[in-house]
Parts: sequence; C-alpha cells; structure tokens
Amino acid sequence: MIHHMTPTDFATHTADGRPRARGAGIPLPGTPGPLNALTDVAGVQVGMTTLIEGQGPLVVGQGPVRTGVTAILPRGRAGVGQPCAAGWYSLNGNGEMTGTTWIDEVGSFNVPVVLSNTHAVGACHTGVVQWANRVAPRLARQWLLPVCAETWDGYLNDINGGHVHPAHVEAALDAASGGPVGEGSLGGGTGMNCYDFKGGNGTSSRLVPYGARTYTVAAFVQANFGSRAELTIAGRHIGGLLLDDNPLDGDWFARDLAGAPPPGAGSVIAVIATDAPLLPGQCKALARRVPLGLARTGTTGSHFSGDIFLAFSTADVPGLASAFPLGPVGSDGDDEIGTIRFLPWGRMDDLYAAVVQCVEEAVLNALVVNDDMTGRDGHRSPRLPLDRLPALLN
Repeated sequence: MIHHMTPTDFATHTADGRPRARGAGIPLPGTPGPLNALTDVAGVQVGMTTLIEGQGPLVVGQGPVRTGVTAILPRGRAGVGQPCAAGWYSLNGNGEMTGTTWIDEVGSFNVPVVLSNTHAVGACHTGVVQWANRVAPRLARQWLLPVCAETWDGYLNDINGGHVHPAHVEAALDAASGGPVGEGSLGGGTGMNCYDFKGGNGTSSRLVPYGARTYTVAAFVQANFGSRAELTIAGRHIGGLLLDDNPLDGDWFARDLAGAPPPGAGSVIAVIATDAPLLPGQCKALARRVPLGLARTGTTGSHFSGDIFLAFSTADVPGLASAFPLGPVGSDGDDEIGTIRFLPWGRMDDLYAAVVQCVEEAVLNALVVNDDMTGRDGHRSPRLPLDRLPALLN
C-alpha cells in the first residue's frame, strides 16, 4: 500500500514517513507552516551534499568520513545577488561565520549561506565563489563575501582529512530546492552530536498573523551542542534519566585523548528566515532570540560551543540594493534615495515568540529524525531513544 503524504503530514513526519518531533508525540506550541521547515518562507531553497565513507581506525586524509555541506539560498537560484535585510548574533564566539563584518556594515547580504565542518570553511568559501562564477557571472565579477559557518564533527569524522571540496559545495548549491528539508545526519549535519546523542540538521516554521496578513518565521539549525544531563524536552528535564549508553561520557582528559570535546562542546549554527518586512536591526533582534529557544532544550551555553546565529528577511527592500555593486545608481550620482517598509518595533513580539518556538522544535527534530552512527576509530553516537520518551514526558 502506497502512503501519499499530504502537506499536513510534513509538519509531523519526514517525506519518507519517519516521525519528526511532533510525530513522536512531543507537545510543542505554535502553528507551523505546511512544511514546518525553512522553505515555508517563499523563495528559500536548501540543498545538501552528504559524505559518508569508510570505517575503522582514523587515517588522516583517508577517513573514515562523516561530513557534508548544507547550502541555503535565501531567494533561490534566480535571486542570487538580490540583497536580503539581515543581522547576526554570537552567543559564544568559539566558532566561525564569514561575511558578518559586511552584514554589520550594510545590514544585508546577497550570497548563499553554506554550513559544514570547522575545517571546511575555506573549501566552502571557494566553492561559493566558483559556483557564482558559473551561475551568476555578472555578480561574480564584483566582490563576493560568502556566508560560511561551521560546527565541529571531529568525534566521528576525519576532520583534518580535507574531504569537503569546493565541488561538493557547488553540488549542494545546485541541488538547492524548495519543499521538505532533510533533517538528521545529512549535509553539514552528517557528523554532528547534540546532547551526546546523534545530532545534525533540524528545521521548523511558524505562521504569525499580523492584521489581514500572515507572515512566516522559520529556523534551520546545525545542532552539535549540549551535554546529556542538560537535555530538556517539552519542559521536562529528562537528560539526567538518560545517562546510560553515552559513549561520549568520561573525564576531560580521557575525552580529549579520544578526540571528543569537553561536555557541552561542539557548536550550533542557526539560520532564521522570514518574509516579514524588517529593518536590519530587527533581523538582529530575531537572531538574539535564538538562545531562548536553545535554552528550552536545556543548554546553558558552553564555553567550548560556538553559538552563532543569522536572521534575514526576504521582503523586497529597494533601499538596500545600492549597498551592492549591481544595485541601481542615480543618473547624476547624487539623487538616489533609498526607501524601506518595516514592521513597527512595538509589533515584533509575535515574531520573537515564533523564533523561540521554531528553534526549540528544530533542535528536537534534529534529535528525533536520526539513527545511531559509528565513525572514526569506532566512535559511536547513539540516537535519542524514542521508545523511552512517552514514559519520561508523562
């Protein structure tokens, strides 16, 4: 019997029918969009390249490989070069997101966002430039400041082996599309751990009524953070009841020798998208609410975790175009006046709430939509035991 997914199903299940957090019976607030994903914001496209190869002892340069690339096109392939109002925020700077100084300068960006592992940022940067040269050569003739971010997958992956190449980045960008977004151990999230369970990609969205309109706010996380004892689901502090079967546990020195970071380490990148018309400062305000959603899942923000967040608006903002070389220029060089429409600051609270809810659910989706993974040197990351959740949550 063939089961045909309906749009409603995607809020609770993956495209292949696996339960997401809602489908696993976790009660969560807010009304998600039809896909419950970053792609519920019209025009946003996501693509991934997943690299899994080899097993056994680590041989740098040969593997085992457990990594990949996630590419996000804020305005889709056709909109590359058209700026989005944007802002970013760092809860803890033990990580990397390139392109942020330019976002601070002009309050916008016009290139893809690419996520991978910590030591692949250079390859990602090069890959975006090569891809732009191929698909948007007019844009590429000007300067390009790609937004590339990372989390550390060295517990499972040969992170120093240089396995992510610019061609893999181009492939992820070429594969970007709308529709359901892959969660769990795919793309840049392939080798990641979260709360000492298998982590990786998660996404979620919320519909936000605003007068006669309805806006969408959505989150995508590359989740690689938190210690087991911290884990909180739907307000229940259950991590302390799940301390068994934790291969990442142990004293700091033993963990270091094993290639694992201290408890709570790893990093998390969050990308927030909305179609609500916002000022750059309002986008930054959305990014600043990401930690509140993360905190609902239990984390206290480890020093060894790079927690960096980007928020952007896909609403048309003609006044931002002149910040870029392909933007319009006044005929006599001094008569150009930018214009912008935006939500009043006093009406932002519902969008803030949506960010918090989306981020919480995205992290839980990353945990739920997953499987055990064994990587280099036999290092194992177990999946969240879904069969134990009903009793723990009740």
